[in-house]
Amino acid sequence: MKDFSSEDNSPEYFYMGLYVLVGAGALMMAVGFFGCCGATRESQCVLGSAIRHVQTMYEEAYNDYLRDREKGNGTLITFHSTFQCCGKESSEQVQPTCPKELLGHKNCIDEIESIISVKLHLIGIVGIGIAGLTVRKFQNIPSLTPKKP
Repeated sequence: MKDFSSEDNSPEYFYMGLYVLVGAGALMMAVGFFGCCGATRESQCVLGSAIRHVQTMYEEAYNDYLRDREKGNGTLITFHSTFQCCGKESSEQVQPTCPKELLGHKNCIDEIESIISVKLHLIGIVGIGIAGLTVRKFQNIPSLTPKKP
């Protein structure tokens, strides 16, 4: 296998890693933006797409765990403890990642949708608060404020 730290290709691999990180950040920003906009405007379409993105992330973590028990373990545990659910159709395949205090089976795909829908107003308030803080913070940066004549 070729050495990744060879002098010829080091900058190329460095920039490739940066592009991947920028792309992942842009994707996360888009999901957050759609979620906040959908919650504040109570738009069913935008909020539905944000919910679908979270459900897709769960399904990918679920499938990663089924392929390799170590790969998706932490992500699946976080989803299960946050939404107090376990698995999709059944919880037998992912039982080690389920919360101990959870009694019975709760489908995580349904639970994600119901929790986000129930907490719609809270998500909107938090989104507006974060947007307000961001705008306020940028007003205090000297290089971004307009100069007085």
